[in-house]
Amino acid sequence: AARAALRAGAGLVTIAAPPAAGAVPDAVMTRPPEDWPELLADPRVDVLLIGPGAGVGAETRDRVLEALAAGKAAVLDADALTSFASDPAALFAAARGRPCVLTPHDGEYARLFAARGDRLARARAAAAESGATVLLKGPECVIAAPDGRAVVGVDGPPELATAGTGDVLAGIAAGLAAAGAAPFDAARMAAWLHGTAARAGPGLIADDLPDRLPAALAAAAGPRPLPQADFPSRRPVGSGP
Repeated sequence: AARAALRAGAGLVTIAAPPAAGAVPDAVMTRPPEDWPELLADPRVDVLLIGPGAGVGAETRDRVLEALAAGKAAVLDADALTSFASDPAALFAAARGRPCVLTPHDGEYARLFAARGDRLARARAAAAESGATVLLKGPECVIAAPDGRAVVGVDGPPELATAGTGDVLAGIAAGLAAAGAAPFDAARMAAWLHGTAARAGPGLIADDLPDRLPAALAAAAGPRPLPQADFPSRRPVGSGP
């Protein structure tokens, strides 16, 4: 998730986790969990991604509520969602009106929302109920905003059905948000980039995806014209010396 955020546009990424959490990429900074209050107060911290590997329970739930109360943009995934299974209303009350993206898969969706129907209807209902942008992950990602806007993405190949790819998707959304994208735009662009980066064929694993993001971003930008030299004395061809 951290590598994906860097690749997607975040200028600085910090992981707040104990050393036992594992190896950290060279370009990513680390802080101990005890520094959480300082991170919340740091004006350089524009976006908080909470969920991957966080653990389900009161500590994760409290950090989500603190992040939203601090007015930070937030991407909430995995354990950050499941931690509210017993009280979804507390999450929705905190998220409403905030720049927040929820990224549930179908199982996490069922823990928070009671709406039924097709995927588009469920995503729209969840966005309206939570007051947050909802990226419903699956074979067809559906991104819905609280104001009723929605898009359906079908760019994800079957290779994305492997462990960790959802963390990468959340990291992409966080990186785009850090680069200035609004929640709905960050979520829909993240889904497209995620699917584009995954078009590598069989054998793809989540660790491969961040390094494929530059090519996906280039594809999103489209072809660029070659630069033209600006010579002050340029004359039309054939105009004489």
